[in-house]
Amino acid sequence: MTAHHPQTPQFFLTSPSVCPYLPGQLERKVFTHLVGTRAGELLDLLTQGGFRRSQNIAYRPACERCRACISVRILVDEFRPTQSMRRVMRNNRDLIGRMDSASASSEQYSLFRRYLDTRHAQGGMSEMSVLDYSMMIEDSQVDTQLIQYRRRGPDSAFSRSSDGALVGVALTDVMADGLSMVYSFYEPAEIDRSLGTYMIVDHVERARALGLPYVYLGYWVEGSEKMGYKIRFQPQEHLRPAGWERYMPPEA
Repeated sequence: MTAHHPQTPQFFLTSPSVCPYLPGQLERKVFTHLVGTRAGELLDLLTQGGFRRSQNIAYRPACERCRACISVRILVDEFRPTQSMRRVMRNNRDLIGRMDSASASSEQYSLFRRYLDTRHAQGGMSEMSVLDYSMMIEDSQVDTQLIQYRRRGPDSAFSRSSDGALVGVALTDVMADGLSMVYSFYEPAEIDRSLGTYMIVDHVERARALGLPYVYLGYWVEGSEKMGYKIRFQPQEHLRPAGWERYMPPEA
């Protein structure tokens, strides 16, 4: 019988299931558990190889006949927001984002449910209970932070007790070389704010302030409408078989 050291990761392969991004495709994932005192170091290493985190599991696609899922990271030092992104930031000047250790609340879950019911009612997360949500937020052995975006109150510069309504939440891993946006959601009634764009640009600025070179956005799938927004944040690198390569957008 082979003995495994408790700090040595073991990898497993899922059974085929319906691909959520491309019609007619099946997906498989390879995954391992993030446990022990070196979970953060392991996540840093695996993220370099295209893995993502969900609770205490790190996973990446391992489909037999498809390589459509491409890991994407923004080059923080070179990033400059486009004119439309600058407009989004101006339109959200009345918001304040506070980063704290990841802890779930009923207020967050209510916003999460409104977001899912409006934008992803048929998605795989649509049946998540409040307990499922709490596990998604809190079940982590790495440096996971929760950024809550609220309307700025008259005294928000001095006390968070003055902060207003919650309009957005971002679950974020702080790694050695960047910020990884694990999951984010926002108030669906505030569609004119473009809160998804706002939170990504805000993460770039936070990474810049921390001296971190990358913001990891997860997977981009060419031709997938739900993934298309990620390609707008340039410059960025894509993980290819030879390693991370600068992405050159096609000329318009």
